[in-house]
This record gives sequence, structure tokens and C-alpha cells, in this order.
Amino acid sequence: MDAIPNSIHEGMKVYDRARHEIGTVETFRISDEDPTIPGPESVGVSPALDDERRGLSAVLADMFSPDDGLPREMQEKALREGYIRLDAKGLFASDRYIFPEHIDHVEADGIVLKVEKDDLLRA
Repeated sequence: MDAIPNSIHEGMKVYDRARHEIGTVETFRISDEDPTIPGPESVGVSPALDDERRGLSAVLADMFSPDDGLPREMQEKALREGYIRLDAKGLFASDRYIFPEHIDHVEADGIVLKVEKDDLLRA
């Protein structure tokens, strides 16, 4: 998929490629990119956040806590392309990040991925 689908919502079930439920959508961000315009048209700051005259560092700090351990380049990718934070199923399971390229399709009952949970970046 080229973008995070705008039909997703918090609490939606997420399935791996074998259709095993691996968790639910905790939070998400839709891309700032306009699919009708070829090429990148923004650096990743949402227009709503830009209106508040907030810098990229402040936006990243609000979206990702320091204990996430998500590298800066992945934070910027998440802002640019959109992401889903997976609330992983299981008592000791680590939350994960889902990017557009991980999504196979969206069904009425959830999101189906092209990959296994262990292929996703840990939060």
C-alpha cells in the first residue's frame, strides 16, 4: 500500500499475513502527502501542526515518547508516510509500528498485513 488507509480507526483488529490476530490499532497518523500529486510535497509536518508554528522536534516529541527508542529517521518516515502503532496482543508482547508497505489490505473486521508481527519495528 502507498499510504495508511483513511478507513482505519483506533481499536481495529490487526492480522498478520497468516490471518492470526496480532493486536489492535492503538494510534495512527495518515500521511501528509497528496496521492494525486507525484513526488513528495512536504517534509512531514502536518499543516495543522505547522499552523501552530511548531518545529519538527516538538512534533516528534509529542508523537513519540523517549522510551519508544524509535530512531529519528524512522520518526521522520512515520510523519512523512503515516504509521499505525500496534497495541500487540499478549501480556509480554511489545507494541509495534506498521508502515504503509506492511499493509496488504483492509477488510470490514480489520487490517491484514503482508508480514509477520516479528517483521514490524518494535515500539
